[in-house]
Formats: sequence, C-alpha cells, structure tokens
Amino acid sequence: MNRQPLGKSPLLSTSLAYGCMRVAGTWNPAEVTSEKRDHGKKAILAAYDAGYRLFDHADIYGRGMSETIFGEVIRQNPSLRKDILIATKCGIRFAGEPQAHSPHRYDFSAEHILRSCELSLGRLQVDAIDIYQLHRPDLLMNPAEIAGAFDTLRRQGKVRYFGVSNFSPSFVCALQSALSAPLVVNQVEIHLGRLECFFDGTLDQCLAKSLTPLSWSPLAGGWLGSGGQIPARHPRAEIMRNLLAVLDRMAGELGVSRTVLALAWLRAHPAGIIPIVGSCNPEHIRDAAQVDTVPLPREQWYELLVAARGQKLP
Repeated sequence: MNRQPLGKSPLLSTSLAYGCMRVAGTWNPAEVTSEKRDHGKKAILAAYDAGYRLFDHADIYGRGMSETIFGEVIRQNPSLRKDILIATKCGIRFAGEPQAHSPHRYDFSAEHILRSCELSLGRLQVDAIDIYQLHRPDLLMNPAEIAGAFDTLRRQGKVRYFGVSNFSPSFVCALQSALSAPLVVNQVEIHLGRLECFFDGTLDQCLAKSLTPLSWSPLAGGWLGSGGQIPARHPRAEIMRNLLAVLDRMAGELGVSRTVLALAWLRAHPAGIIPIVGSCNPEHIRDAAQVDTVPLPREQWYELLVAARGQKLP
C-alpha cells in the first residue's frame, strides 16, 4: 500500500488502517475464549501481512480485550512493533463505572486521560502509543486541562502524537487553541451512506489544518462492501439500492470488488482520508488492500456522489 503522513507529524500511515474493534469477538470479556483470541490474532496478522501498518484501537473495544489480544500479538511477534503505528482512544465511560449509579458518559478530565493511557499501555504491552485520541466530545471539555494531560504524556514519552474522534470543526478549534502541538487526526464516520462530513466543514478543516481524517465504518457496517445488502429499515433504502447498483456496475467495469471501489472513493478526496477496515475475515482484509490499484477519475467520483445523494447536484 501507498504511504502518507498523518497530519503535520513525521508518522507515515498506509492507505488503509486496520480496526481492531472486533478482534475480541465480543464486548463481554468473560466470553473471550481461546478460540476467539486465536481468531482475533489471525486477523491482526493477516492485516499486517496484507500491508496494513496503522492499527486502530480504543480502550472500550471488547472492554479492553481488543487491546489485550493485540498486546499478545506484539509479545509473540516483537519485531512487528518497529514496523507499525498504534493508535488508541479514551474518554468513553460505561454506565456503572465506577459506581453502580454512574451514567454512561464522556470524560476528558486529566485524571481519566492519564489513567486510561497507563491502562492501554499495559494491555498493548508497549512503551509508547503513536497516536492517542479523545473518543467522543465531552461537553464539559476543558481545553487547558486536556493540554496539561497531553503535555505530561508527551514529556513522559508515553504518547508521540494526539488526535480526536467524532469531533465537529468547532470542537477541534476549541481544543487546538490550548494545545502546544497540532492534532494529527480526526476519526469520523465517512462513507457513501453518510456524506455529512463533506458538507459540514469537517473535511474542509482537515484540508486547511493538515489534519488527517480517519474513516470509521467506511463500508457502513458492511452493507456497502461486496455482497452487502441494505438494512431492511434503512430510511433511504431505495436510494441506497440504486447506489449499490451503480457501485456494482462500476466495480465490474474497473475489474475490482465493490469493497475496493467504495474505499477508493474515499481515498480520492484530497484530504487524504484513511479508511479503517474492521473485518476479521482474512480474505476480506486482503481484498480491501487493493485500494491503491483504483485511481478514480473525477467523473466517476461524482457519479457515485450523485447516486449516494439521490438527487442531482445544484
């Protein structure tokens, strides 16, 4: 795969990232069997062998088990660490933590950021995280407090660079105003079934600030990918069925899978969108890695946009 810088950092990512949310096979740690662990490890190694070099995590994935399984892969294959980038996220707290009456919430307090980072480092079995991200906007966010936590982690050598996830442009600006170094990524949901980031200023800001957009769920949970089908209750089902028909026709003309075409559509944007592939199927992982073989002309890019919008451009 091709390489590109992440934000204004010297870090180089591949065209695709591998998302580790599903590698535990469950969100209940008590249900993680040895078979599930082995399946997750095989998926991670399949991604590495296919050329993926940016691996995406969050402390909540599998309630920590996804990071733990990845850490076991690193321990068993220590040479991998110097050849990959590890990103993880913090800031989401489940209901019932730490007390039974505690609600589901977001927490960007310095105490929580620092503690979460320590726990992630231990599960991942690494000395430093390449990109540490805040997961979902905390409405009580204090940029100065976050800046202090970030400076501490950077000074201690525990984090190299920082980013955010699901942040609006205004949230990015508010946080960046207090930071001593630029944020390098904003991880948001972008795909042909969700076009908001093209029109709400998110991608414009990424271009203006050299902030790399990471696309989570780039295949809309799978239905945009090869063999996927529109969910029965999708509010725009007719438009999306037509979109899939256009994708299938165009993919056939280009000699690639629907998956590769949908990812190539994202890659064609000048902001340098990096889709995060989350399949645990080695065949699907390898297929997606062909994304750089499809240079998508402007005419075909707009044909897909119009099909996804369900209406002509103004």
